[in-house]
Amino acid sequence: MKVVSLYRFFDLANPPQFRDELQALCDAEGLRGTMLIAAEGFNGSLSGSEAALRPVLEWLRVKAGSTEPLDARWNDVSEAPFRKMRVKLKKEIVALGRPDILPHQSTGEHVDAERWNELIEDPNVLVIDTRNHYEVEVGTFPGALDPGNDSFREFPDFARELAAESTNRPLAMFCTGGIRCEKATALMQELGFDEVYHLQGGILNYLDEIPKEENRWQGECFVFDTRVAVDQDQAEGGYVQCHACRRPLNKNELDSPDYREGVSCPKCINEADEDRLARLEERRKQVALAAERGESHIGPKS
Repeated sequence: MKVVSLYRFFDLANPPQFRDELQALCDAEGLRGTMLIAAEGFNGSLSGSEAALRPVLEWLRVKAGSTEPLDARWNDVSEAPFRKMRVKLKKEIVALGRPDILPHQSTGEHVDAERWNELIEDPNVLVIDTRNHYEVEVGTFPGALDPGNDSFREFPDFARELAAESTNRPLAMFCTGGIRCEKATALMQELGFDEVYHLQGGILNYLDEIPKEENRWQGECFVFDTRVAVDQDQAEGGYVQCHACRRPLNKNELDSPDYREGVSCPKCINEADEDRLARLEERRKQVALAAERGESHIGPKS
């Protein structure tokens, strides 16, 4: 079983038609995963056998107008980390809230893992983690600035504040797979930063490429599938996701009295109202009863 993750910025003339054709092709090949489609391109992850994945990637390559194979990250898994196949239309394939920012027209400079290590060790370079705060908590590069965002849509506010201070400092930006930092560097250029770099293929590609003795990554890397996080060998890590708030939880947080599986965790216990907590508790009971009967509980999500 393989998982392949990829994205491509390009001008897509008919996103609804593209969505329908891709959904039909993925269903025919028996794939599972999520693909996001917008006028600016596509982004997502697919799982299945290599024989089933190859024709889909070739179809995407042709549609994107590329003469070379698409950049894609492949991983071996014991089972599919997705429950079904979804191809969804969006305004953006990565939600910055700026569909007018087009990285395939202008973006920062891609750098490989070796060059990245040089950049992050340069005291004159400001290293920026473009991911959400709950992802940063799981792991990051040493000295990286955390914008403190709960959503990538909040990043433009951080970017404008940074630009108001000065645009003279070189920036080195990164994210999980490369797509967020690619769009973020395009935004930084618009705001007046001249020297902007981003990590080619993101953290996961860095972990693939860099020798262990040169690896500067600290912690695990949050991923948006059932694995929750992966370690530096890209094996499933030690985090569990809270069903209520979707944040990653470590062992200490799982041992907290505020953690109720499927109901709450220390990070969201004070955020939910009593009605929502009651609905989640009832759902937890129904899941437990279904498990006792050897059945899968499928019900509404709160």
